[in-house]
Amino acid sequence: MMTATLLFVIAAYLIGSISFAVVMSRAFGLSDPRTYGSKNPGATNVLRSGNKKAAIATLIGDGVKGWFAVWLAIRLADQYGVTDAGVALVALAVFLGHLWPVFFRFVGGKGVATALGVLVGLNPWLGLATLVTWLAVAYAFRYSSLAALIAALFAPFYYGLLFGVDEKLFAVVAMCMLLAWRHGKNIGNLIAGKESRIGSKSAPAAKGTTKKK
Repeated sequence: MMTATLLFVIAAYLIGSISFAVVMSRAFGLSDPRTYGSKNPGATNVLRSGNKKAAIATLIGDGVKGWFAVWLAIRLADQYGVTDAGVALVALAVFLGHLWPVFFRFVGGKGVATALGVLVGLNPWLGLATLVTWLAVAYAFRYSSLAALIAALFAPFYYGLLFGVDEKLFAVVAMCMLLAWRHGKNIGNLIAGKESRIGSKSAPAAKGTTKKK
């Protein structure tokens, strides 16, 4: 049913619009991640604040929202007549919500954790293969952006290898292309040798703290 599919897509977009980088930074009393470092509201930038718990909470939250939207659509697909094409739209919608969140003036993150959550929702093996790729590159080079770009390059290949060509593959390709586009500045920094490595700190002092004289 078109009406049910539309409702699922809208719900997915709204779920994706919850920016856990901003939410967790406020919860942990940190500065807004959109004001320091890469100014990207994502787990890697939150980590630059030096607060690992906030960064982990952001990573989990952004990943889970991607997984939940897709998992829910697949679980209720038969009951509400949502087709594979509808599930593909849901997968893309939750990712778009993260990139352009309605709750935060359409200023969102680059979508790495949310994309991974979407892939896990589509199939755990697909998500695992992509995650292993990210971890291997991140461990070897210590660049989150490079790991994300290479993982995004391989994700459609993994999907095609596992399931062949279908509507959801096109959603995965679109999502990965958008992710790569959002990393345009990072690509330039990588080429120029200016990209920050994982764990580097560049954030101001947390809210409510004062510097010792």
